[in-house]
Amino acid sequence: MPPWEKPLMLEHDQDSRTRSQIDLARLKKTVAVRVVSAFVIMGLIFFLPAGTLRYWQAWVYMTILLVPMLFVMAWLFRNNPELLERRMKARERERRQRNIQMIGSLVFLGIYLLPGLDRRFGWSSVPLAVVMIADLIVLAGYGLIVLVFRENRYASRIVEVDATQKVITTSPYALVRHPMYAGVLIMYLSSPLALGSYWAVLPALPLILVLVARIKDEEKVLTEKLAGYREYKQRVRYRLIPGVW
Repeated sequence: MPPWEKPLMLEHDQDSRTRSQIDLARLKKTVAVRVVSAFVIMGLIFFLPAGTLRYWQAWVYMTILLVPMLFVMAWLFRNNPELLERRMKARERERRQRNIQMIGSLVFLGIYLLPGLDRRFGWSSVPLAVVMIADLIVLAGYGLIVLVFRENRYASRIVEVDATQKVITTSPYALVRHPMYAGVLIMYLSSPLALGSYWAVLPALPLILVLVARIKDEEKVLTEKLAGYREYKQRVRYRLIPGVW
């Protein structure tokens, strides 16, 4: 975590790699390592700054993120290991995207570190009802990402275009061109309140600028290399939020 979710509007007519060509044992090991690492890293980021394990907002938050993630990964492993393998990619090829990725990682670190410090020093007190509503919004954002997984069989985490891919125009892609980024935005703008901190909203706001920069750079690649994407942009005007941008 955080999952630098990659919403390329692409799918394969015929996947270039079949299940038999994928090392399933290696993939299973990679997924297991990522899940355990996510749990350990999130725990350290939340509980060390808080100075205590008695931080119930963090336990609830980790549960609503990691438990659904386990089910989704298990479903992908069984039904679409090709997509799961792509989700394991992390390093961008282009320097511009690597720079954006690095800045985004710092933003995510701020989103996750500050709530623990807030918990330790009592800077703010978020009511229980607000925390619970924020948790539901986080879960809804992840639900949108899962919907993108179902629609888009080529939802890689990095910017890449394959010769056999085509533009997806169905379901959430009929409303915005980057629905997975919309899910990411929903999840992480509500995360500070879910973790019980008003102050952590401040480092979460730059995430908007990071996503805007990433989307603009990505769309240059898609327009140049993906057949039909230029026409898709004319049909679907909004990139991230319907009626706004």
